[in-house]
Amino acid sequence: MVKGSSPDKTEDIVIEISNVWKIFGENAAEAMKAIQGEGLTKAQALAKYNAVVGVADVSLSVKRGEIFCVMGLSGSGKSTLVRHLNRLLEPTAGQIVIDGTDVMALSPANLQKFRNRNIGMVFQNFALMPHRSVLDNVAMPLEIRKVNKNDRMRQAAAILEIVELGAWGSKFAHELSGGMQQRVGLARALAANPDVLLMDEPFSALDPLIRRQLQDEFLRLSNILRKTTVFITHDLDEAVRIGDRIAIMRDGRVVQVGNAEEIVMNPADDYVADFVAGISRLKVVRAHAIMEPIARYAAGNAPLPSDAPRVSENETLSALIRLAIDSDSPILVEDGNTDVGVVTREGILRTVIEGADVS
Repeated sequence: MVKGSSPDKTEDIVIEISNVWKIFGENAAEAMKAIQGEGLTKAQALAKYNAVVGVADVSLSVKRGEIFCVMGLSGSGKSTLVRHLNRLLEPTAGQIVIDGTDVMALSPANLQKFRNRNIGMVFQNFALMPHRSVLDNVAMPLEIRKVNKNDRMRQAAAILEIVELGAWGSKFAHELSGGMQQRVGLARALAANPDVLLMDEPFSALDPLIRRQLQDEFLRLSNILRKTTVFITHDLDEAVRIGDRIAIMRDGRVVQVGNAEEIVMNPADDYVADFVAGISRLKVVRAHAIMEPIARYAAGNAPLPSDAPRVSENETLSALIRLAIDSDSPILVEDGNTDVGVVTREGILRTVIEGADVS
């Protein structure tokens, strides 16, 4: 059972993955039947059927405009999963629907059109054509779409301006730094204005400073373009920094889905707890997660002073700590103009030390 939040059914769902399996090997069908019928583990399926379970019964929903991070250790199935969304890999079983289109039902010709018009992909390796200029590389998806040269060059130039590489259009890939090449790869994925962006560890090969700069650039572009994005990473810090929600995978299965705060505060199991153990809660945990409801606090404590500090539900733990240092009073938490909770020094300390939810 996957623990975590899921989109409200009234929200605009762009990607719906239902019970997707991928088993590699000549005996994949027999292995899957045994896994479902006899409860074979991944190791047992390998030993008995020489079959490798890449993805195991994954179901996920991604909202329009959301950055949805999928993370896990090497071999967890995250990159295998993302390659099913545009059918670079064919699932052994399951359904994939993107913006109302059943991807599994598409013919080869229609699948190629769908990929070109609806999905952009950014890989870990930049995959730029060395014999083409930066501008020509970015214009490639439009060329495949048979957009006339003037229009595709104009659109490619506009995207290069957005990623702040407008002056580099006539250069070749080898003349650019690694970070610049990855920005070209991102521009190429965006040039055809796809509905969905798939990013498979796009920054992991870069130096830490350049990587953080590209994360900032990606967040800036996301705020402008609002592309529905599935972002694969093995780095929890990266997932926490850029993801609206995060799915954590292990042995091909999704073990928890939620926003960063939910996962850090309430890990589904010991595996997830180990993952989040090194993450600072200071900018992840918000006031609403550690407050005591106002009615419960009022029933057992003295009235709060009129000058008690006030914060919104989304105030960070680091800001709450600063307030607790400056004031002896508990902190009032507001939702709009309504007092909804109280954060005490005890609650702050418990959260810092234990990660406990005191609400």
